Amino acid sequence: MGIHGTELGLAKPLILRCNTLEFVAPGFVWQGVIVTLIADLCRDAGPRGCASGGEARKKEAIHTRLQADAQARRGSINTRLNNGLYWLFIVICSALWLPGCTVVPPQPGAEAPVAETSVKETPAVTPPDDAAINSPDQPANPPPELPAKPAKAETLAASPRPAVHTPDGVEQPDDLWERIRLDLSWQDVESTRVDKARNAILRQSDYMSVVSDRADFYLYYIVEEVQKRDMPVEIALIPVVESTLDPFASSSSGAAGLWQIMPSTGDHLGLEQDRYYDGRQALRDSTTVALDYLEDLHGRFDNDWLLALAAYNYGVGNVTRARKENEAKGLGTDYWSLKLPRQAHTYVPKLIALAQIVAEPERFDVEIPAVTNVPSFEVAELGGTMQMAQAAELAGVDVDTLRALNPGQLGDIISPYRQELLLPVGTVDRFEYNIAQISPDELVQWKTYRIKSGDSLDLIARKFDTEVAVLQQINGIHSDAIRAGTTLKVPADNSEQADSMPDPEGYSVRAGDSLYVIAGRYKVSVNDIIAWNALDPAAYLRPGQKLRLQPPGG
Repeated sequence: MGIHGTELGLAKPLILRCNTLEFVAPGFVWQGVIVTLIADLCRDAGPRGCASGGEARKKEAIHTRLQADAQARRGSINTRLNNGLYWLFIVICSALWLPGCTVVPPQPGAEAPVAETSVKETPAVTPPDDAAINSPDQPANPPPELPAKPAKAETLAASPRPAVHTPDGVEQPDDLWERIRLDLSWQDVESTRVDKARNAILRQSDYMSVVSDRADFYLYYIVEEVQKRDMPVEIALIPVVESTLDPFASSSSGAAGLWQIMPSTGDHLGLEQDRYYDGRQALRDSTTVALDYLEDLHGRFDNDWLLALAAYNYGVGNVTRARKENEAKGLGTDYWSLKLPRQAHTYVPKLIALAQIVAEPERFDVEIPAVTNVPSFEVAELGGTMQMAQAAELAGVDVDTLRALNPGQLGDIISPYRQELLLPVGTVDRFEYNIAQISPDELVQWKTYRIKSGDSLDLIARKFDTEVAVLQQINGIHSDAIRAGTTLKVPADNSEQADSMPDPEGYSVRAGDSLYVIAGRYKVSVNDIIAWNALDPAAYLRPGQKLRLQPPGG
């Protein structure tokens, strides 16, 4: 049996691969060289190398004939190759008999390579430290996950599903609650803690009615901002859990506003806080920093929203320590596995319970009053300092509505450093037209105050619910120095122009009212209203309810 060059595809280009080396050469060169080399090796190997017995003589004859043919071919080859290149071919051909080397014939239909010889080395590629291993363009199989530890029955809960927002271009429902309902994704979480929280909400029969009344002012804006950031829509329900959507709410620990932000947290997040303006109570300011903060917490806690919410409520350091303690004990570090104080323990379950009620009100026999799925305000720029009562008159709205939309404005005079107001939709044009018709001096109504011994600008500013800068500006004062016996222009007492004290028989509660709103409006304390009316502090006010705002017999 013979070995023919055509069986190796020698008439076509030959490709040699050995480790990281690849060599390509045209077939006319290799036919003569390879045939000669094989014949030489076969001869040197002796009878056992190519054949045995009588076949050796036949192979010798074949060898002689092949060698003669090869000699004729080499005549033309030697004119093209120098001796060094010839021996390089011999060395590379010898590699065919080394382990790990192969002869790869060209594939059918493959284009023949050019006649130039080339050696290519393929370097190893190491991804940079910040490169993604499983890139979107070239997905790879993720590493297998370790089996999850079994959870106790009382804390077993599924992870919230990813948020799926209503696609752009799809017509939104008229009811804001329905819009929220379409995007909810956490309502399937099951936990005994969620069940308890849901039952606690359901025991308050007017809970969702009170929330819906306040939602008309605030909830549309919050939902819009949450969905712009592609956050779960459940995040928009946090102000319901925190404050029942009351921007005037405050806690005994000092947290305030829709999102119940602590003073120190507000400072850290850059919210303006002084006695004239509190950004924690302002709808847009507080919502912006709260969502910024939640996004930051989400990143810090492994993109786990439940841990982020726990940290929002309980503090980053406290949740981090609780996780480390569990890790040291070999316990889970997810939210449901952590040992937290009661308030933090029930915070996330209450939010999920609220999502369940909004998702399926019929299932829980709850009626949720509709909230229009439209913006509730427009932004108007001010031309100078003015009183809230003046702004309400210029816009053609009542003072209570203006205060409800601008809860960050604490006094009767709008802060000179916050020269904008939120007005009901459709009133901005009227407001801007009217404000253009009056001079800046007419924006605030003033009266004369005679300076007394011991007075200071700061003391006078506090007395008339304004700022030192306002007094300096309107009186042309360039320092803090004032002299007893001289006069100053000061704002007229807004209570003389706006609300007068209601009839002692009672004040009729309006939609959007809270104890904090009413107390601020009539310069009384929340505790006084509770005492004068024998109220339950945990109960909600109802529109039409009568309240005494003076002591009995007063």
